[in-house]
Amino acid sequence: MTTATSSAALTGHRRRHRLGSLRRVLLGTLGVVGFLAVWQLLSTLRILNPEQLPSATDTFAQLSVLLRDLEFWRNIGRTMTAWAIGLVIATIVGTALGTAIGMVPVLRRATHTVVEFLRPIPSVALIPLAILVYGLQMPAALIIIVYASFWQVFVQVLYGVADIDTVARDTARSFGLTRASQLRNLVLPTALPYLMTGLRLAAAVALILAVTAEMTIGNPGLGRQLTVASGIGNITTVYAIVIVTGALGLLINIGFRAIERRTLSWHQSVRGDEAG
Repeated sequence: MTTATSSAALTGHRRRHRLGSLRRVLLGTLGVVGFLAVWQLLSTLRILNPEQLPSATDTFAQLSVLLRDLEFWRNIGRTMTAWAIGLVIATIVGTALGTAIGMVPVLRRATHTVVEFLRPIPSVALIPLAILVYGLQMPAALIIIVYASFWQVFVQVLYGVADIDTVARDTARSFGLTRASQLRNLVLPTALPYLMTGLRLAAAVALILAVTAEMTIGNPGLGRQLTVASGIGNITTVYAIVIVTGALGLLINIGFRAIERRTLSWHQSVRGDEAG
């Protein structure tokens, strides 16, 4: 009887979860359709100047032209390459430094002022320095991408390591666990949710800065193509590229959320979301 009741409850939970997922998809689709309809009306009825806001149909027609252009796909590849390299570097450095500093309270307090001074500096303020050092090359863009993404990972890992329960830390020390054992059994489970949040935020920031760097530095990619289209007054191409960058950001966010759910399937935050 107990087994049958548990099975029925599990089946009901899965059904509610599927219905909730379907409802979210339908509402999201409805929102997109409504947005496109409003966009089309604003241009068709000339509520806004069509030269400043081309219609949705014209923009997507131009987007279909771009998607048949091999050079456009190369530009997407160039932008995503810079994004991936910058994100990997920022994740490795941010995780290593965040863990090392977070595990030493004295070091964490000693670096607090420096961190709070450097973190608010806008990445774009480093563009002149990056160009001076590397010229109009990808490493100049990587400096901007890594700097912005690094803080997302570093701060989250720092908070995650600092969030370790002092009783658990003292217990691990009393049992004589090595540093490696503490990292594996204590630090990693506590800091992993913070790291995944930082990684998801860093992925979005890295894409923004990859496009921004291409627009300002002039490296080949979507940002440069966007600047060229704007310079010659091809407004529909500008909006089409903006749509592509938005779609890339959406796909990145969905992908990292899926990774986060799978990686943290044991964590209460993820299990609570699934239960809801």
